[in-house]
Amino acid sequence: MKKYAFNEITFMQFIIIQFGVQVSFGLLSLPKELAERAGTDSLITIIIAWALSIIASIMIIQIMKRHPDGTLFDLLSRYVGKWAGKAAALIFTAWFLTYGYVGGVRTILYIKSWLLPQTPVFMIMLLLLIPTYLIARNGLRILGRYVELIFIISLWIPFAYLLPLKDAHILNLFPLVKEGWTPILTALRVTFLSFGGLETAFIMYPFLKNKQMATTAVIISNTLAMLVLLFITFVCFVFFSPDEILQYNEPVVNVLKTIEFKFIERIEILFIAFYLFIFSLCWISTTYMSVFCTSWLVGKQDHRSHLRVLCLGTAVLTFFYLPTFNQSDQFEKYLGLAAIAIDYVFPACLLLYLWMHHQFQWRKR
Repeated sequence: MKKYAFNEITFMQFIIIQFGVQVSFGLLSLPKELAERAGTDSLITIIIAWALSIIASIMIIQIMKRHPDGTLFDLLSRYVGKWAGKAAALIFTAWFLTYGYVGGVRTILYIKSWLLPQTPVFMIMLLLLIPTYLIARNGLRILGRYVELIFIISLWIPFAYLLPLKDAHILNLFPLVKEGWTPILTALRVTFLSFGGLETAFIMYPFLKNKQMATTAVIISNTLAMLVLLFITFVCFVFFSPDEILQYNEPVVNVLKTIEFKFIERIEILFIAFYLFIFSLCWISTTYMSVFCTSWLVGKQDHRSHLRVLCLGTAVLTFFYLPTFNQSDQFEKYLGLAAIAIDYVFPACLLLYLWMHHQFQWRKR
């Protein structure tokens, strides 16, 4: 009997959960960060980052095929030792907690800046934690249904970004590779966080109903993330001049100021409010996965008590301290560096170890 059969998710839910973690709080500032490092040539950077994320995701799936009915921690306990499974559970708990916290902080800063400047951050965090607890307490299947709903009701957003293109200047993109390939490759560091979330496959794989489709699922997820990031960055690059885009912290929002309707004055405020649903795909998913890791660590299937402790601790921490935008940028910088180790280096090393282990066992037999 499958250990995680009670909470299975569909092929589409697997795709959108990973996609939601990828396209989250870093979306609004990504075009500016890319423009600072590689200018309009950073569109090529996004494509290179997509190719690397595909390779890393396929490696993760190949790893999980060695132990299809268990998570990464079960696999490590089997092939390396129980100490390795527990160590990995602690590391991934810290990773998911940090990822979700930084995403939640960034969301609060956006709310304070654009929507509720007079509301205490403690109250905003409480408003975010309530739906987080209600969704995450019911497991991965309910989380999958939630992300499906948000994905469906968000399908209209790309069409809204077609409206500013009437004032676009396509010549902003030329010439291509203006300063060589060095800036393009240097800008990759910024994209690793935007293509983060690959490690969620380690947790979700045993819950997937049709595991034969896992490789296709991660390819589709990463491709969707690439298309969204490429499209949004392209719109900002052709709308703003190369110098003008550097003046805005969130050019993805500022580009919407050109859209005018008779019944609404500042449409970008409406978009920011709707983006909160998209941002929630990051912090709710990672919050659930962090308490899943701690529950596995203590050998319990019920994660709700851990979730309550986490929500309470986050609320108390926010009451005493909330990072500023500059501090949040620093956190994201360090998080991007850590994503290289978690999403790329670790799967490559583990896959190599499993291959060597298989070869040794085969020769021994």
